[in-house]
Amino acid sequence: MITMSKKGLLERLEEGPIVGDGSFVITLERRGYVMAGNWTPEACIEYPEAVKQLHREFLRAGADVMQTFTFYASEDAMGIKADEKPDSSNGTTSDWERINYVACDLAREVADEGGALVAGSLSPITSYKEKTAGKEFVQNEFKKQCDIFVEKGVDFMLGEFFAEAEEAEWAIEVMAKTGLPVACMMRIGKMGDESGVQPGDAAVRMAKAGANVVGVNCCYDPDTALKTIELMKEALNEAGLENVYLMMQPVGYHAQEIADDPRGYFALPEFPFAMEPRALTRIDVHKFARKAYDLGVRYIGGCCGFEPYHIRAIAEELSTERARRPPGKDKHEGYRSLRRSSFQSQRERANPQYWNSLVPAAGRANIHKLAEEQAESPAE
Repeated sequence: MITMSKKGLLERLEEGPIVGDGSFVITLERRGYVMAGNWTPEACIEYPEAVKQLHREFLRAGADVMQTFTFYASEDAMGIKADEKPDSSNGTTSDWERINYVACDLAREVADEGGALVAGSLSPITSYKEKTAGKEFVQNEFKKQCDIFVEKGVDFMLGEFFAEAEEAEWAIEVMAKTGLPVACMMRIGKMGDESGVQPGDAAVRMAKAGANVVGVNCCYDPDTALKTIELMKEALNEAGLENVYLMMQPVGYHAQEIADDPRGYFALPEFPFAMEPRALTRIDVHKFARKAYDLGVRYIGGCCGFEPYHIRAIAEELSTERARRPPGKDKHEGYRSLRRSSFQSQRERANPQYWNSLVPAAGRANIHKLAEEQAESPAE
């Protein structure tokens, strides 16, 4: 049941920061519920309890928003016609319409457990990327999903992962027609989108198309994403659009060496099966959340690789600004909990100075190069 008295997206943003949720396709693939390569949300139908559990973990971690797990869930992206039956012969189903309905139900059920908002989530249309369809077709694909989101009573619309400002504009125009608040993010770094549109120009175009909240998600780590969002902020201010809120949902990995590669972290040789040594620590995320907030970002979450404990770090870092701690606070005191340890070495680490000054081991020694050097060296 929808709680009509619940504060909406824009009301909450006016009061203070919002914490978004985190990774779905990557996390569920690692848990064995999503097929790598497809990266599509059949798990909503095949393993609904797994999807619901992940929603619930993000809620307990402090997320204010449950995005529908509808990534690449348009009819075009799923690759079938609406009147075809699900195909489970290869272990997946491509019933795009049912996936969207079920995803809304799963997100709503969990959101209502903690007063969170549900965001109806749109992502790029395959035919746009392949340049095989024009604006009318692409916007109709967006509309079909939006119609379901409106029917299911989502709280606001959210576009994500757009690589070109033009497609983001097209999506925003459709989302805005629903009358609901609109947030939209692009998967771009500081070099701009795949058509050469600079971050600042992309932000202004999204805002003028009707987005209330604009920003970046996926592909780049917090360091690069912060530089990109700063460019967006400057351009919005220069255009007199200071009333547009900023949002960030970067990847949960260190990936600075590809900061100028338009493919983002997809360019890393470790993607997708060897990313763990690059994972952000919760201390990294505390620092990211603070920098983002100080820069003026008011919707802060994560994308691929952002686990529930990362989202909890955001919620804990911003607990003063939000005037509350996450629901899981009964089992979390951060470094303070180490005071209870029976080991002296751990009790000595029960202070912020230790963790804030720590430089964690990267775990990325170049063992292949080392092996080559040893092979080339004559044996003694």
